[in-house]
Amino acid sequence: MTDEQTRTSLVRALSGAVRGEVEFDATARALMTMDASNYRRVPLGVVAPRDADDIAAALAVCRAHEVPVVPRGGGTSIAGQATGTGVVLDLTRHLRSIVELDAGARTAVVQPGVILDDLRRAAAPYGLTFGPDPSTHSRCTLGGMIGNNSCGSHSVAWGTTADNVEALTVARYGGDTLRLGRGRWDGAPAGLRELADSHLALLRTGFPELPRRISGYALDALLPERGPDLARAFCGSEGTLGVVTEATVRLVEAPEGRALAVLGYADESAAAEAAPGLLPYCPLTVEGMAADLVREPAGLPRGGAWLFVETGGATPAEARARAEQILRAADAVDATVVTDPAGQRALWRIREDASGTATRMPDGSEAWPGWEDCAVPPARLGPYLREFRALLTAHGLRGTPYGHFGDGCIHVRIDFDLLSGDGVARFRRFSEEMATLVVAHGGSLSGEHGDGQARAELLPRMYGDELVALFGRFKDLWDPDGGMNPGMLARPARLDENLRFDVLPRRPVDVTFGYPHDDGDFSAAVRRCVGVAKCRTAQPPGAGVMCPSFRATGEEEHSTRGRARLLHEMLAGEVITDGWRSKEVRDALDLCLSCKGCRSDCPVGVDMATYKAEFLHHHYRRRLRPAAHYVMGRLPGWLRLAAPFAPVLNALARIRPLAALAKRLAGVAAERTIPVLAGETFTRWAAKRRRRGPVLLSGDRVVAVWPDTFTDHLSPEVGRAAVRVLEAAGRTAVHPGRGVCCGLTYVSTGQLDKARRVMRRTLDRMGPSLGDPLVVLEPSCAATLRTDLPELLPDDPRATELAASVRTLAQYLEEYAPDWQPPRLDRPVAGQTHCHQHAVLGDAAERRLRERAGLDGELAGGCCGLAGNFGFERGHWGVSVACAEEQLLPSVRSAEPGTDILADGFSCRTQLAQLAGVRSRHLAELLAEGLKGTDTHPI
Repeated sequence: MTDEQTRTSLVRALSGAVRGEVEFDATARALMTMDASNYRRVPLGVVAPRDADDIAAALAVCRAHEVPVVPRGGGTSIAGQATGTGVVLDLTRHLRSIVELDAGARTAVVQPGVILDDLRRAAAPYGLTFGPDPSTHSRCTLGGMIGNNSCGSHSVAWGTTADNVEALTVARYGGDTLRLGRGRWDGAPAGLRELADSHLALLRTGFPELPRRISGYALDALLPERGPDLARAFCGSEGTLGVVTEATVRLVEAPEGRALAVLGYADESAAAEAAPGLLPYCPLTVEGMAADLVREPAGLPRGGAWLFVETGGATPAEARARAEQILRAADAVDATVVTDPAGQRALWRIREDASGTATRMPDGSEAWPGWEDCAVPPARLGPYLREFRALLTAHGLRGTPYGHFGDGCIHVRIDFDLLSGDGVARFRRFSEEMATLVVAHGGSLSGEHGDGQARAELLPRMYGDELVALFGRFKDLWDPDGGMNPGMLARPARLDENLRFDVLPRRPVDVTFGYPHDDGDFSAAVRRCVGVAKCRTAQPPGAGVMCPSFRATGEEEHSTRGRARLLHEMLAGEVITDGWRSKEVRDALDLCLSCKGCRSDCPVGVDMATYKAEFLHHHYRRRLRPAAHYVMGRLPGWLRLAAPFAPVLNALARIRPLAALAKRLAGVAAERTIPVLAGETFTRWAAKRRRRGPVLLSGDRVVAVWPDTFTDHLSPEVGRAAVRVLEAAGRTAVHPGRGVCCGLTYVSTGQLDKARRVMRRTLDRMGPSLGDPLVVLEPSCAATLRTDLPELLPDDPRATELAASVRTLAQYLEEYAPDWQPPRLDRPVAGQTHCHQHAVLGDAAERRLRERAGLDGELAGGCCGLAGNFGFERGHWGVSVACAEEQLLPSVRSAEPGTDILADGFSCRTQLAQLAGVRSRHLAELLAEGLKGTDTHPI
């Protein structure tokens, strides 16, 4: 039977046996080639089981076809154990139920795809939580945590996942099910008790005693004095023994009050040596990081390294008292106690984002996992770190250690060269010497993330050949056919095989954007995604934006990570074989809103809006584009032509059959209403005022107001209001003239040649005013000028000069008219911060201006869902509405009567009007409304 016949037979058998999805197409396979590690393996296909019966059925079919199986949760594993060449079981799509939560017994029964934060939210009303909390808590699954024996920052108080598992139901390769508990051998595979009983001496002496021993199989849990504990022995087996179909886990009491003692030390060794002395005070966490990881040290006390020591108590006062006790006991250079929840969250965000932040060195060069999470006895951490730094230096490598100092577990990304043969050879040499160093300090090769492919080859250095051979026999009792995640733990693949960089092109890809942060290399830009999957957070992100399309669909291909994976495979050319013409990549990018949220919210700064524009540029080069690209993508030109006929066109748009026909021809969603054209454009109004006005003020009091397409033709009232505000601040407002354009609509539809022509024309027309302060009222246009302009014209210094001159209205007033007092409005506001403002411009100045004006209330995060042309395009209506319903519309509906609705973006205002019938306004409009007098100054 040929490979294709085998594949066809397997697909047919799986489709007949399981009720969940069976996906063997290029997209499904490409999405699962990698996890958050350095490794890549191409699966045959993906099965998303609906229940435990589906899991058993899939395992039976795969065994019959001699095809290996890889269980996969959130795909955030850092050692490669969530990759494989057979069938991947995607346990996140359907198996996400909390079957039972017994607050009295402090237990929960969960399916393997339950997200940790979902369990914590369910337990919170009872004052309970699940103790282990990896930094990926918003997207990692309980099944994945059991597979890796995950820990997190609170392990000094509540231990590892294995410490918090009561019982497991497990399906083996072939489909039979076992029930694993504690204190009994019931459910054990045949021969397991005999294996343990015949090696008691080795099991008692072969395992180092330390809180973070994750490496290898936990065979010591089978000792009679420890139970035996079959569930614990299964934890950390990385999918090599079977698949968890249901788990009973223990919950712990969550302290009512928490405080955070932040202790500054001279360096990381000093911090590491101080950490064990704090453990007798029973803290919840003792986390450490050094200055070379912290890009913005705001809120941190003086020092070159810090310990984050969290304390708990029955009340906030009790938690604070314990934190202050730790402050007095700690010999720190400087220290502070933070009790404000928002302040604590801001500091913890620095620590949680480290798994992504650490992938870039301070100079922007790449760093990778591989020796991510070794652990040593906490008392040995200081000397170990000094020797670790010396080993890095000896190999000419750099890294930024951080992690769980109280448990002796250190995370670090290292600037390995994994693209060249010499670099990979050095990676191997360093890994071998690193294993020797860890063992010399009595440590574990893995202290949290598991061995996977990254470290399992070196387990004999830690355990010796006899115990590692016993690991193999243990694996064979559970999985005699060897079908469960082969290549991990027992009989592992080599640590320098299957590297995900091997398949990428060695020569730079011909691209249009400059990619200044990646040395102009598109492959390097795509490599930014390391798979930590912050974009897969299903709950609203508060003030964040990323990734609205994933939250709307719940599908991996519509996450930032999923799209980055598809682009990676497009460059590799193995699974996705048609390059820039790829339908798979096009379809995944189709639901990208180009919100730019990932540019700021992704810990490594993946910029999918730019990648999408780049892809569309190549995909449609010399090909017919969708109708929406010709209409909405070239909106500035059409609106200039339409301006003289605005009244007539508005009247025609109110005739339903004509409007329906126009929308159909233009590729506009039938559900949308065509926006009303302004009877008088902003530039025309401004020109009339200039002709009748007095002499301008002195040059330093003249400011240019950018006549963006949306303000000019669709909402000129915003421009007029901004002029009034600027005049009240003692400035004379002018505009750069007709015909200037940022090129936004051309960029968002991937018409990059046209965008560059428009941008160059704009630079030519700016003339001598280039570099003067430029107030841009539309956030999306401001973001385009600030980022896309210099990145599309990297060789034109005028582009950088213009980008640097861009200000929002609030930024300009704060910087150039700091003494101006805005009108006091004293009323509540609701609405949304524009996604591009959040991602590129920041909204700190807007917040301060609203506060000074007495506009009280927080604006929602997320994305409105209209996102320029996106929400108007046919086929996007459902996702557009879902995005708006996530944060924007609920925040507006829940606003008290009399609340003003703020939305600085035309898209946001349009979405509110069309979906909720709500009138919203730009901040300039609210301020202008509060001004006294009439506008007397010219523009």
